[in-house]
Amino acid sequence: MVFADIAQQPENDAEIDAAATVIVCITCRRPADPEDFPRPGLAFAAAVAEAATDTGVRVKRVRCLANCKRGLSAAVRREAGWTYIFGDLDATSAPALIAGARLFARADDGVMPWRGRPQPLKTGLIARVPPDDYEEVE
Repeated sequence: MVFADIAQQPENDAEIDAAATVIVCITCRRPADPEDFPRPGLAFAAAVAEAATDTGVRVKRVRCLANCKRGLSAAVRREAGWTYIFGDLDATSAPALIAGARLFARADDGVMPWRGRPQPLKTGLIARVPPDDYEEVE
């Protein structure tokens, strides 16, 4: 991150990590899962929230990320950065999402680094969406 004034620098890792938000689909299920509730996505959201404890990373729940063919799904975003959408996740991916969010929060360029990215976030990447102020370099 770039800070204009040394006085504005975060004092601890949790403050830095607060720049990242993980959004978890609570209605996600795999094609073979039953239609009824509770859906696996709801349990996944709880696992992600638990993995985020004391990190500063925010976890939000949403009803549907429209990635049904590759659920369980989540997104990681931050201000002045790209948004990343992941699929093919499971409960064991919760710590990976938080580790990726923390890595992303520390990226100076608003891009989640490939190096150091947990494996589920490499194999499960669905898409990335540019920030609002993105301008293509020609």
